[in-house]
This record gives sequence, structure tokens and C-alpha cells, in this order.
Amino acid sequence: MTEELLQHQNDGIVTLTLNRPQLRNSISSPTLIDALINAFDRINADKSVKVAILTGAGKAFCSGGDLNNMHRLLDARAADPLSTVDYYVAGIQRVARALDNLEVPIIAAVNGAAVGGGLDLACMCDMRYAAASAKFAENYVRLGLIAGTGGFWFLPRIVGYAKACELALTGNMFNAEQALEIGLVARVCADEDLLPAVNLLAASIAANPVEALRMAKRLMKDSERTSLREHLGTVTMMQSLLHTGTHHREAVTAFVEKVKPA
Repeated sequence: MTEELLQHQNDGIVTLTLNRPQLRNSISSPTLIDALINAFDRINADKSVKVAILTGAGKAFCSGGDLNNMHRLLDARAADPLSTVDYYVAGIQRVARALDNLEVPIIAAVNGAAVGGGLDLACMCDMRYAAASAKFAENYVRLGLIAGTGGFWFLPRIVGYAKACELALTGNMFNAEQALEIGLVARVCADEDLLPAVNLLAASIAANPVEALRMAKRLMKDSERTSLREHLGTVTMMQSLLHTGTHHREAVTAFVEKVKPA
């Protein structure tokens, strides 16, 4: 049986590849969701991991839901609405919660279409680079649906409320350059240059001490929902730990002695 999630680790960088190219990496598979959750748990537990990359196999990043499967379930869901609750809470929403708890920075390498839940998945990541051929759409309304994966929470925080409304309420497709203009992605690369560029960014991040990276990620993530008072209190506690760490001591000593830290 083909693995639905490919995993590769090198020098503190973990690359996760959605591997359902025949279904444009639809994320509706329980097996794939379980694999993602397990991968995120493993990354959190492995203190040698400093950064993660998420991408897709084949020509798509992630197409979101499987429309053929949705069609097969129309009557069953109409007869038992609670089954849909279970589908989201025990399914794709687990990925949103797990990514929110991921301790290391994660970069979405959007290699192709990121549509519906696929766009939401990219928005769950901390940074996004896109291939020139990538396409995006928050197209739920065209299916008579809303973003069950949290997309309407993530998208306004990245592109702003008004632009998020435009994207979500029209469902229109837009390209990589338009994604760059609105700040959805940080960089657009030629298709063949996408993964090298993302790996270069990941290596630049991974060159830094793991404790500071994980704390910095958590502080920026939590700043969306904490007051300045709470933020400064957490900073004080974290900073007191980092000031006593070997990485800080080595970096400051190397600067004073004008040598390169190990």
C-alpha cells in the first residue's frame, strides 16, 4: 500500500509530502490525517528538529475535500447530520489543532493547486512559498458550504478582513502572483526552484538554536490571542531561561572574542 504521507529528515529539517497525487492530495483521507497528526507529535518530541516543510506530490499541493466522496455521502449525511460533526471534529479539524500546537516553524511549499481545504492547510502553516504555476481558491461557497477546516479564521489574519471576504464570498480562483500581491505567500518561484528555495529558507532557520526558535514561534503564534500584559509576562519567563542557556553564552562570548560560534 502506498504511503499517503512521505517523511524525510535532514539536518534538523523535516519535509512532509502529501502523497495522494491521483486525488490531487485531497486531505479527506483518515489515514492521511492520522499520519499528519503522528508526524507533528513526533516533531514536537524530537528536539533535534528545528523546522518543517509541507508540500504535495505531483501537480497539486492539496485539493481539499474529495468531491466524489462528498457525492457518495450526500444521502447518508442528510439522514444523519451528526455524522458530519464527527467527520470534521474527529477528522480534518484535528490537523488545524495539531498545527496550532506545532512547536517548530513550518513552511508550506505550495507546488500546485491549493483549493478549499488545501488553501486552509497552507494558511495553517507559518510561512508560504509558491510555485509560479500554483493556483488558489477559497471556493466553499460555490459548493454551498463554509470552511469547515478553520479557513475563515486563518485567512483574515493573513490577508486582512476585506480581502478575505472577497476571496471567500466569490470563491474565485487566483494565481501565484496575485497571492504574492495580497501577502498570502512570501515568495513566488519558478516551479523547479520552489523546493530549493524553501530548503534554503529552512536551512537559514535551522542554523539557529532550537530553544530560541521554538519559543519565538510560540510567542508569535500566541500574540494573535493574548494581551500585551500576558505576552510580556511569558517573554520574561522564557527569556530568563534562555539567558542561562549554553547557546546564548556561546553566541555572546563568540561576539566579544570576535570568533565564529560553533
